[in-house]
This record gives sequence, C-alpha cells and structure tokens, in this order.
Amino acid sequence: MSSNINPRKKFTRICFLILALFFLISPRLSANDPDNNETVKTDSAAADHEKVNITKVAFEHILDSHYWHFWGEGHGTVALPLPCIIYSNTKGLQFFSSGVFNHGHDSFGDYSLVEEEIISIDPSEKVYDFSLTKNVMQLFLTAIILFLLFTSIAKAYKKTGVTSAPKGKQSFFEPLITFVRDDIAKTNIGEKSDRFVPYLLTIFFLILINNVLGMLPIGANLTGNIAFTFVLSVITLIVTNVNGNKHYWAHIFAPPVPKALYIMMIPLEIVGIFTKPFALMIRLFANMTAGHIIVISLIGLIFVFDTLWISPISVAFTLFIDVLECLVALLQAYIFTLLTSLFIGSAVADHNEDGVHNADDDKVAAKH
Repeated sequence: MSSNINPRKKFTRICFLILALFFLISPRLSANDPDNNETVKTDSAAADHEKVNITKVAFEHILDSHYWHFWGEGHGTVALPLPCIIYSNTKGLQFFSSGVFNHGHDSFGDYSLVEEEIISIDPSEKVYDFSLTKNVMQLFLTAIILFLLFTSIAKAYKKTGVTSAPKGKQSFFEPLITFVRDDIAKTNIGEKSDRFVPYLLTIFFLILINNVLGMLPIGANLTGNIAFTFVLSVITLIVTNVNGNKHYWAHIFAPPVPKALYIMMIPLEIVGIFTKPFALMIRLFANMTAGHIIVISLIGLIFVFDTLWISPISVAFTLFIDVLECLVALLQAYIFTLLTSLFIGSAVADHNEDGVHNADDDKVAAKH
C-alpha cells in the first residue's frame, strides 16, 4: 500500500512529522534543570555578553574589510588576513599583513585599524590606503574565473567548430551569450552593436558572477559596494559619450524645441548625461545590499527572540528570500546591461529631423 501513496502526500506527511518532532523536542531544549538553577543564574550575565550582534554581523557581510571572515566571533573567529598596502607622506610605501592588527584591537607601530580604516597616531602623517581588501580580492577572483571560463569555451569552439552542438559549459553559457548579443545589443544598438558586444558581455557576466558569489555566506558583497557600481557606471558614461555622434550631441545642445526654451532644456539635457549612469549605480547597489540585509535579518530573528520556536518561520522566509535573490542576481545583471545598451544605442543611432531614429534612412543611405 505504501508504494501507491501520492509523492506529494508523502512529502507533506514527512514535513508534518519533522514539525511535530521539533515542537516535542524544543520545550525540552529550553527547559531548565531544577538542580542547576543557581548555575544558570550565575552564568546569565556572561550569556548576555555572548549574544550575537546581528547588526555587526550584517555590516561585516555587506561592508568591505581587511580580513576575509569565514565564521566565528570573538576568540573563535576564523578569518584570513589580507595584504595591507599604504603610502605615508613621511614614511613612503609600506607593505604588511592585516593580521598584525588582530581584528582592530591592537596597533602596529604607529598605525591602528579603526572601523576598517588604517589611521596613524601622528596627526601630521597622512595615510593613503591601497590595501587588497575583501572586495578587491573577490574582484581578482572573478577576473580569474571569467578568464579561465571563457578561454576554455573559446578553445572548445575552436576545436569542435561553431556549427557543432555545444557540450558541457558551452551548453550552459551559449544561450546567455547569444541572448546578450541578439536580444540586448542588436535590439537596442542596431547594426553598430558588434563593437559593443564584448563590453556588454563583460559587465553582464561580471555582475552576475559577483551577485552569485555575494550570496554565499563567506562571499563578499562586491556588487553591493557603491564604489564598484560607481566605476561601472562611469565606464558606461565614458563609452556612451565618446561614441556619441552628431545627432546625439545636437539633441543635447540644440534640442528639437522652440529656441526660447533652450535656456531651460540645455541644462536639463546636460544633467541627463550624468543622471542616467547615476541611476545605474544606485539601482544595482541598493538592490543587492537590501537583499543581503533582509536575509541576515531574518536569520537573526532566532537570536533576537532567543528561542527555537521562531526558527521554522525564520528559515522558511529566509529560503523564500534566497530563491528570490537568485532571480534578482540574474535580473540585476540583465537590467544593468540592458540600460547600458539603451544609453549606447541612443548615442550612436542616426536620427531624422524630428530626432527619431528611422531604420528606412539607414537602408536608403546604404543603397547610395
């Protein structure tokens, strides 16, 4: 008879069994032994100091650090010290490991690590920090992954040919590559898209891989770092405006409106040059940072309420947000690449007198 049970019903019964065992065991875990009441009272003060600081854990994950933290708190912390590179106006260039700071509690010579900032005891000494922090190391790691991944795919295509059926890594990444090339680049940029496809593929997979690595408990929140998103948006700003044609600049400095409105429209168009990449920067930064904070906060409910009763709800919501984050990781890479292609397309497209791109004009020009 057991073989005829619906798999869905069987799964439901197992879930109910697990919940029943949890509710039966959890009161015993939280119950106090009458014979040990005095010991519990004497250790209550020490237990209060050992409570997990959820705010600290959240900021350690979303912010940059001179250590690559793996797990643990206090004396049980397991972390990898990273190289420190600083330049002092009095002592010049210096190299040392962040392990000398002992997680910010000690000083190293005239220097201290305070809230992940290396400062000097001497107020007249200026310190410029070029250290290889956690975010920098993950950026290097991502570059190595991209290089090894796509060189191996390129070698496979060179060996088997483009027309052959993709295998292994090719079968997974080829749909993504063709999607960026055909549905993003060619659709929004047009015939001139081939020269921008390498850049669009780079930012798409750079953001995607870092989004995925950032979801790991020991990963760095690189795409949630505003400095990283700022650099990407500045590169998009440069690529867009360097490749802008005469129609693009004419639309900015001679917009298709009555000349009496130029005094208002031209400043707005100039501001628009910078607001578009600014929106790219804020969108990626805010979405990825918010997702990490929500996940950590939901897990932290177990420690905030200091009971196992809340854990089923906390874990269930965390799993839901994690699944949603998997979608957001891909979605944010897609949105950043899509908007970048739209900005580039508006800069390189040919326009008619009304300022609207006309595909028929391109065909006529090609014939002549």
